[in-house]
Amino acid sequence: MKTVNIGLCGLGTVGGGVYAVLKRNAALISARAGSNILVSHVATRSINPRCAPASTKISQDVIQISEDPDIHIVVELIGGISVAFDLIMSAIRNGKHVVTANKALIAERGSEIFVEAEKYEVIVAFEAAVAGGIPIIKALREGLVANDIQWMAGIINGTSNFILSEMSSKKRKFQDVLEEAKEKGYAEADPSFDVDGTDAAQKLAILASIAFSIPLNTKNVYTEGIAHLQPRDIEYATELGYGVKHLGIARQKSTGIQLRVHPALVPASCLLSSVDNVLNAIMVDCDALGSTLFYGRGAGSEPTASSVIADIVDISRILTTSNVSGTRPLGVKLADIKDKKILPIEQIETCYYLRFSMHDTPGALSKATSIMAEIGISIEAIIQKEQPLGIDYVDVIVITNSIKELHLSLAVRKIEQLETVQGDATVIRLERLDQV
Repeated sequence: MKTVNIGLCGLGTVGGGVYAVLKRNAALISARAGSNILVSHVATRSINPRCAPASTKISQDVIQISEDPDIHIVVELIGGISVAFDLIMSAIRNGKHVVTANKALIAERGSEIFVEAEKYEVIVAFEAAVAGGIPIIKALREGLVANDIQWMAGIINGTSNFILSEMSSKKRKFQDVLEEAKEKGYAEADPSFDVDGTDAAQKLAILASIAFSIPLNTKNVYTEGIAHLQPRDIEYATELGYGVKHLGIARQKSTGIQLRVHPALVPASCLLSSVDNVLNAIMVDCDALGSTLFYGRGAGSEPTASSVIADIVDISRILTTSNVSGTRPLGVKLADIKDKKILPIEQIETCYYLRFSMHDTPGALSKATSIMAEIGISIEAIIQKEQPLGIDYVDVIVITNSIKELHLSLAVRKIEQLETVQGDATVIRLERLDQV
């Protein structure tokens, strides 16, 4: 049986998981791959105690792995963009296949990497870059190859999902839950990429590129975080039969493609609404299959290692046939990746949750509803929440039917200017996920 030599760059959380799983399940994995998979060279600044690769060649410089003539597959798990990019490009130019879990690198510089890989006829695989252990890349690129994908909506950042789950179930404040997430290791010391939506936007850009054959470009993704969400809005949403989730949404319409990351109300009857804590889930709607859901652990040592090793096995199988010409990282030939119109957020159409505080006087509410009617906004439900004695203002909650965001924003500005309205209104998009 042929031996496939792996050069493992990074022995941290994910790298350690890859090493441990490859060692624990060595016989099973080799049987499925049709070759012996051997980690023969590791680049790391410090040895992970759970691995202790005593008989394995160790380097501190990752480029040494990319230049090692005995290595067949370079596994990049060091993170970041600059050094990881140089490593992968060096590996490609030295005829090595590459496996990476680096979503930031693929989202920001994947186009350059794939062009180089095509030139040198090597494979760059990145299943673990999106949703950890959930095989969503393979599903989009292979399992759903017969389908015209209409839309995707997913919970693709576990940190944000944990925070919103705690805010919902225990009525906690954002900052309190964020501190707990840091203590538990769910959030980095600087959690901004998670809570401001950057991480989810990078993942959505990758998914959308595969689903719609468009260029990788995170700048096309409208991105909004969760730090501004108030516990009372989450509580009101629950009372109305909705959960609040931080979603990545890609939707293909006749007028263009929507790419957006933001908090959204999701009906309690929708499966995504029940996905809590650090779990991830992606719902995909397509013409032949209909709607389907991919659910599981979106981060962590061994869940991510599961996807990394799946890519290693795929490449190992191809190496036994010496044929890599048919591999396409984004599902189609790079020449078939085309720019398409991306709709600005003002042009999307969806439903909305709107809350504003209003002085409880006769005729005040009718002025607000008249503004919405004049702009053509249809109201599904309107609720007035009583406040404690001594407070003259009440919370008014409005659920709209589908309307263009541009029109909703105009109505909100006019409502905020009413003398009876106190402060700024709160607007959260509402996604029914049953409308194409």
